[in-house]
Amino acid sequence: MAPTVAAPDAKPHTRKAVGLAARDTSGRLAPLTITRRSTGDDDVAIKILYCGICHSDLHSIKNDWHITMYPIVPGHEIAGVITEVGQNVTKFKAGDRVGVGCMVNSCQSCDRCNEGFENHCPGIIFTYNSVDHDGTVTYGGYSSNVVVNERFVVRFPDAMPLDKGAPLLCAGITVYSPMKYHGLDSPGKHVGVLGLGGLGHVAVKFAKAFGMKVTVISSSPGKKQEALEQLGADAFVISKNADEMKAAMGSMDGIINTVSANIPVAPLMCLLKPNGKMIMVGLPEKPLEIRPFDLILGNKSLTGSCIGGMRDTQEMIDLAAKHGVTADVEVVGADYVNTAMERLAKADVRYRFVIDIGNTLKDAE
Repeated sequence: MAPTVAAPDAKPHTRKAVGLAARDTSGRLAPLTITRRSTGDDDVAIKILYCGICHSDLHSIKNDWHITMYPIVPGHEIAGVITEVGQNVTKFKAGDRVGVGCMVNSCQSCDRCNEGFENHCPGIIFTYNSVDHDGTVTYGGYSSNVVVNERFVVRFPDAMPLDKGAPLLCAGITVYSPMKYHGLDSPGKHVGVLGLGGLGHVAVKFAKAFGMKVTVISSSPGKKQEALEQLGADAFVISKNADEMKAAMGSMDGIINTVSANIPVAPLMCLLKPNGKMIMVGLPEKPLEIRPFDLILGNKSLTGSCIGGMRDTQEMIDLAAKHGVTADVEVVGADYVNTAMERLAKADVRYRFVIDIGNTLKDAE
C-alpha cells in the first residue's frame, strides 16, 4: 500500500491485520485475522516491521496475572514505518520510521498527562489486553499493522536500527526513567544492576552512557565474562558469594532491581551507601519481605518505577541513538515465536527475542 494521508471526509472504516494470538492459557500463538480501526484525524497507521518479545508477554498469554482477555495478541515493543496519517497529525508523515511502546492512549487531560507522565494516568490504555475508549480490546505488535494516536508514537532516529531499537520501547524506558528521576544518571556515581537479562543488559549500557561506574549483581557466575567484556560493566558480584557481597557493602548509590524471581531483598540493601535507593522494575510474584531496620539504618529507600511518559521515551531513544545504545537481540521469524516463548521461560536468550514481522508475517488481504 502506498503511503497516503487520510482524507478529511473519508467515511469511517476498519482495516484488517494478521496477528499472532493466544486463545487460552496454553499460551500457544497462532495466526488470527483481527480488525484495526480506521486512521482517525489524530492517528497514524503503521506497518509493523519488528516487535520485541517481553517477559510480560509470556505472563500475559498464559494468564499468570489473571487479567488476560482471550484472544490476546501481545507485543509492546513495536517498530515500523508509517503508511498513513490523519488530517490533524503534525509530528509525523508517511514513510517515517517510528515505534510504539507499552501504551497507546490515556485520558490526555489529567495532571499526570499534562505533566508528561501518561504512564501514571488513571485512564492509561495499554498496547494490548486493554479496553480502549471506544470499547474495543487492544491488540499488540505481534501483528502486521496498527493504528495509534500520534501522541503515543516515538520517532526513530536514523542511527537507531529498528530491530535492535524495538526492545528499548519497553526495556529501555523501564530502566532509563528510574535512572533519570532517582539521580542515577550522573558521571562518577556507582549503580548496581541486579539481574542481567532483557532489562539488565540495557541498564548497564545506559549507565555507561551516563558515565557511571556499574556493578552487575547476579546469581549466575557464568554471566561474568559477558557483563565485563561484552557489556562494559566495571565489576561483577555473585550474590550467593558472601565474600564478594561483603566487599561490595556500602558502595553503591543505587540499585536497579530487574529480577522477577522471589529473592531476599535485605542482603542487597546492605550494598547501598547511606541515602541509597533500590528501584524495583522487575515483578516478583510474592510480596517483598524487609525489616524496617534495613531501611532506617542508612536512610535507605526501596521504591518502584513503571516505564515512562512519552516525552521521556522520545528522550531515551534519542540519547540511545547518540551513544549507540541498542538491545542485544536474536531476530526470529513468526513461525518460531512459540519456540522463542519456551526458550524465554528457561531464560535461554541473550538478551531479547525480536520477531521479524515484516518479512515473516503475511498481512491481511
